[in-house]
Amino acid sequence: MKDHVDMADKKMIRNEASSSRSNSNNGRGESVVVDVGRLRSSCGYCKSGSHTSITHGLRAHSLTVDDYQGLLDRGWRRSGCFLYKPEMEKTCCPSYTIRLKASDFVPSKEQVRVAKRMQRFIDGTLNVKKPYELVETCASRDPCHLSNSECTSSVQRNFLVDNGVHKNNFEQVMRCLSDQIDSVVHACIMQGKFPPDIQFPKASVKSVAPAKRKLQAEGSEDLLYSSNISFQIAAALRRANKDAHFPKPTENCTEKSNQCRDPNPKFIADELSSHLSNLVPASGFSLKACNGHLNFYSTEIQAQPDVVVGKAAISKDPSTGSGSERFSLDFAGKFQAKGPNLEIHMKRSSFDPEEYALYKRYQIQVHNDAPDHVTESSYKQFLVDSPLVFVPSSQDSTTPPCGFGSFHQQYLIDGKLVAVGVIDILPRCLSSKYLFWDPDLAFLSLGKYSALQEINWVRENEGHCPSLQYYYLGYYIHSCNKMRYKAAYRPSELLCPLRYQWVPFDIAKRLLDRKPYVVLSDFATLQNEEPSSHVFEEHMGQEDEPCPEESNDIPIDDDDEDMSEIDFEDSDDESGPETTTPPEMRKEDIGNIVIGLKGMHLRYKDIQEAFGAKERQYLESQLHRYLRVVGMDVSERMVYSLVG
Repeated sequence: MKDHVDMADKKMIRNEASSSRSNSNNGRGESVVVDVGRLRSSCGYCKSGSHTSITHGLRAHSLTVDDYQGLLDRGWRRSGCFLYKPEMEKTCCPSYTIRLKASDFVPSKEQVRVAKRMQRFIDGTLNVKKPYELVETCASRDPCHLSNSECTSSVQRNFLVDNGVHKNNFEQVMRCLSDQIDSVVHACIMQGKFPPDIQFPKASVKSVAPAKRKLQAEGSEDLLYSSNISFQIAAALRRANKDAHFPKPTENCTEKSNQCRDPNPKFIADELSSHLSNLVPASGFSLKACNGHLNFYSTEIQAQPDVVVGKAAISKDPSTGSGSERFSLDFAGKFQAKGPNLEIHMKRSSFDPEEYALYKRYQIQVHNDAPDHVTESSYKQFLVDSPLVFVPSSQDSTTPPCGFGSFHQQYLIDGKLVAVGVIDILPRCLSSKYLFWDPDLAFLSLGKYSALQEINWVRENEGHCPSLQYYYLGYYIHSCNKMRYKAAYRPSELLCPLRYQWVPFDIAKRLLDRKPYVVLSDFATLQNEEPSSHVFEEHMGQEDEPCPEESNDIPIDDDDEDMSEIDFEDSDDESGPETTTPPEMRKEDIGNIVIGLKGMHLRYKDIQEAFGAKERQYLESQLHRYLRVVGMDVSERMVYSLVG
């Protein structure tokens, strides 16, 4: 935009410049941003070509930690020096800012298990085999011709002791378990317990989802795999109308009772488990026949007591009542352990060749990025460049020991870099941006472990800086299953997209189950409304789609996918309903917005007459939109630069 500032205007500008600059500068630097307008992109979550995401964008030359904290609390995030905020009403997959008060965090059983697994690893008690050691494929030999001793040897060779392994290794374990069951079925046929002239189905072993484990009896959190082969065998016997002569009558069975001689899945499962029970214990599994199912449990996890991690322990806390657990991890220093040493270092954001090499391996092996797409420049723009003005530590309890700004949190095992968490430390929170880790250590769930460390870091540093209380996990997208893992860090809150109030997740969830976009602060009214059936059906359809995780959000769940770049197209499209404006913003006053012009910072009200009518009309329309999305307080501190 051209400006028409004459000499008289310039004199007036100089007189106002110093006071405007002092008002916008709070001693922690200065925020200077360029408005890049509304941006349009295809949705990366529902993966529908017809669905688009509308986003507001800013390019930050510099940004104070106070201003970025204010933007976070209005739904903004950053990628490098680019700031963006989704336009919730027009985006098919609305993104809600989610946060957790660190002092209130209560870990789940799975999160406790992740911490214990890491402790066993650094203690040297976690038995981990290389992926290529996992399976000398059972398919290379006919399982029906394996003797019992050969089956035992095969199991010992082919199973991992620990259950934290790659997906493909889980599949190999399940295939081998299936082969062993088939071997036992063949043995039963040879012993005359099953008729030889029936084609029995092949055994199938499935992994048990954590949610299903919770529905089982106590201790079932260690249930890893299950097979329903007994039901399939019983069905095959019934179809063939054969007398399986199984099981033999017992003292509790009378001749008038045919129940014991029927092809009952429970009896079949008991017989199969009696043969298998001698094979699996050495592999780190225990076997139980339960209501016709063959269930495989991890004996290694069951045998682990509460473990001390660093200086603190995962233990019962009498102050919180029976059965509750408090969580603590020693953040700083080196763990004294029998096995590998783990160190966690905090360093200011800067380019590190070792970090870049790890990032490239991670993107190529975990996210299947093309090698030529993972360049130093793209890495720097995404995870190294930051507009945040560093604030050094002070002695007045207003900053943590490391100060405020952008940091890389390095995890080293025996001096080798294995993970890097990219984070921003702000006056009220630690904001997680991204995590990349060594693909060879996927079994350690480093994404989840780093989240626990970051939560604990906030708790530990609240004593140095009382305002620092929250852990921000980025965006939560309820309509995308792969983003829901963030709600597992409880008790969390979601940001209302209209009034910017924080609403407990448990309340917000009941509303989001009904439709993707909700003004969460209206929950008292909305809870009494009937859900719209067509919106509900559309929402459920979106949930079934696999979704990549937001690029600026920490990948806590190691199976989640991430977009490593933000790729938008400019959009001047103003069609559709106007963005709903909060009541306090309807009488917008753009006069106090700080404008950056020719090296001077001025309030718009002091220079508006310096522009021509058309230029002023266009600029004011831009400023109204800018004020609406960043808020009154931030707009009066940040410098709205008219030079790109």
